[in-house]
Amino acid sequence: MVRRFPPLLRSLAAGLLICAALPPWGWWPLAPVGVALWLAELGGRSTSRRFAVGYMVGVGWFAPSTVWMWRLTAPGYVLAVAVFWGLMGGAVSAACPRDRRRLLVLPALVVAFEWFHWHAPFGGVPLSVLALTQSRGPLLPVARVGGALLLGGVVAVLGVAVYLALWERRWRQSFAVVAAVAVVAALGVAVPLGEPVGTVRVAAVQGGGPQGTRFSQGDAAAAFNRSMEATRKVQPPVDLVVWPEDTVNIDSAFEDNVWKTEIAREAARLDAPVLVGVVESVGADQFANYVVVVNPDGSLGDRYDKNRRVPFGEYVPFRNLLEPIAAGTLPPRDQVPGKGGATVETSAGPLAVAISWEVFFGRRVREGVRGGGEIVVNPTNGSSYWLTQVQTQQIATSVLRAVESGRWLVQAAPTGFTAFVDPDGTVLQRTDVSEQAVRYADVPRLTATTPAQALGDLPALVLALGTLAGVGVWTVRRRSGPPGTGSTDLDETDGDDPGTGDHGRSAAASPDDGVTPPAGA
Repeated sequence: MVRRFPPLLRSLAAGLLICAALPPWGWWPLAPVGVALWLAELGGRSTSRRFAVGYMVGVGWFAPSTVWMWRLTAPGYVLAVAVFWGLMGGAVSAACPRDRRRLLVLPALVVAFEWFHWHAPFGGVPLSVLALTQSRGPLLPVARVGGALLLGGVVAVLGVAVYLALWERRWRQSFAVVAAVAVVAALGVAVPLGEPVGTVRVAAVQGGGPQGTRFSQGDAAAAFNRSMEATRKVQPPVDLVVWPEDTVNIDSAFEDNVWKTEIAREAARLDAPVLVGVVESVGADQFANYVVVVNPDGSLGDRYDKNRRVPFGEYVPFRNLLEPIAAGTLPPRDQVPGKGGATVETSAGPLAVAISWEVFFGRRVREGVRGGGEIVVNPTNGSSYWLTQVQTQQIATSVLRAVESGRWLVQAAPTGFTAFVDPDGTVLQRTDVSEQAVRYADVPRLTATTPAQALGDLPALVLALGTLAGVGVWTVRRRSGPPGTGSTDLDETDGDDPGTGDHGRSAAASPDDGVTPPAGA
């Protein structure tokens, strides 16, 4: 049935299957099926046609899953999908061999692509990555072994197993791949998290309010007042109160602001520190975005300034070039990036802090945990985003960060979603969008180190680069061998079926590949 459709539609369908596995849809089994269809469409095609296949996969994967960008910047959304993600998908596909070596190469290249995704452009834009498809799936424990990057690679490897089973009917090979994936997941389950060094009762505050509205200075007081209303409902005893990002948005210094005095009164009533998200003007064209501890005695404690800024949200790359063209659609001010470690000391214990966007970067949470953080805290503000795609992907990302770090994670948002996530990735007490609520949990303080926390992206990168190097060496040796050397399973081509109209000749006869054709091809 699949083969009745034109190749580019089948390629688009492969991307859409991966997309459907992402939040908010979350149909996680479809991700490896999408990868399997991607592999099938690469078989026997020329470099240009493999590029076209990958381009359509990229469009199907990212166009629906990032449609929230349309309300922020329609031209930016079109460029991101058509230029960045489409071309990146095309480049990955074009770099894959057209023969069965692609069963090894595509998962390795997917890991390389997602690593690039976490680092570039503009410091990384890790949206809609493969690992997010498994935040509610059985492969999630893999993240404790090798982080989100390894988890994404394992999804691609499972796609190889689906391809072997459904397209080639090689059931034993498919079973062997599935068994290897299961072993890695079992290792993640077996990693010990250690005994807690204490337990902290945390209250996470969500002030509520309309979702999908852009910020204006007139909204600052309303957002603060809603958070204060919710905080006044907090019932002692609690050890820590967590406010969302940007619930205090002011032009003057927070230390001298009347809102700080109101928060201090609540801290005194509860006899517990309040971790507050503050945006504060710095001169005429800059601002700071930080969290600070307001102690029960009214003093200000430790502070952490957001380091990983949102491109075109909290700063504008190439502002001098872009302002003459799109000044009306760009943020008027740039955030001053923070420096130093991502750990905040409180009377409730040391916290690893990732403010909003930073939670999408595993390395930021690893830094905070390495600095002594026993609980991960993610104050965030997604109230301006259209739909709930960003919020659901952020919850899924918080799940990954909790599993990777072996820590509980507290996420607090002004309009949703506020939640607690345990180290096994279970989401607890998640709020609804726009509701005013306070969520409580007795959160264990943990200190153990997981493999993903210790090694970060290294396991996935070593496996991916080792695979690419091994395939490269094997290919060179095959090409330099004596003429007429027999083929193996690995370098068999599998061109398109007769009658599809995709190619009019045997795939093995193409000079594009350069690999010795199999006997009898």
